[in-house]
Amino acid sequence: MTIHGFNFAVVDASWRHCLEQGLTCMDSAYLKELTHSNTWLPGKDHLFSAFSLPMDQVNYVLFGESPYPRRESANGYAFWDATVNELWSPTGLSKKVNRATSLRNILKMLLIAEGMLSPQDTGQEAIAIINKQTLVQTNQAFFTNLLQHGFLLLNASLVLHRQHPKDDAKAWLPFITQVLHGLLQKRPQIKLILLGRIAKEIDKIIINHPEVEKIYAEHPYNLSFITRPAILDFFRPLHLLYNG
Repeated sequence: MTIHGFNFAVVDASWRHCLEQGLTCMDSAYLKELTHSNTWLPGKDHLFSAFSLPMDQVNYVLFGESPYPRRESANGYAFWDATVNELWSPTGLSKKVNRATSLRNILKMLLIAEGMLSPQDTGQEAIAIINKQTLVQTNQAFFTNLLQHGFLLLNASLVLHRQHPKDDAKAWLPFITQVLHGLLQKRPQIKLILLGRIAKEIDKIIINHPEVEKIYAEHPYNLSFITRPAILDFFRPLHLLYNG
């Protein structure tokens, strides 16, 4: 099924009405741009992939900024680089993880949270000597863990289309507003993890929801992210690197 030319087959039924309402709040000229173009990311088939997670299973909303700037990487889920398979190698992190800056820093942060890696030594040699037999081995398994823990992996801008990501984020703000209000009506206990400058704009949306717990940090492409105390404290109890 398509709506406005976008693939809704990936969307869980619990989100359908909310997403449709969100689209009606957006600038129709902007949406027309998207429906008549195939150059933007993540593309019409993957645009709403993050909403495959049923609304009643959402415990956290992890906000990124915008899709990966590579068609083969962007799959509609924030931070999930679709080109990465294996996480580890005999020398530490796999080559593809090492090139994916945000994912690399997220994994390092989680290793620190688990006490497996020292904040003072996060290099490849230190990661190589960690016993990783009980850890998830693939990117698919890692992000499956995130979904199973109830993470809605949402970018502040669902689309990378215009030259400046802030322009796309501004265009999608009415949609994100509608989605968050709809989600909070059903799941008022969720927590928001707001990463990066664009994601912080989400704060303005929930001004009428002071009860919502929010965790702020720099975007994971910043090295300082991996030792941010609030981030470590939040992720430590979740054990996202472990199988099952």
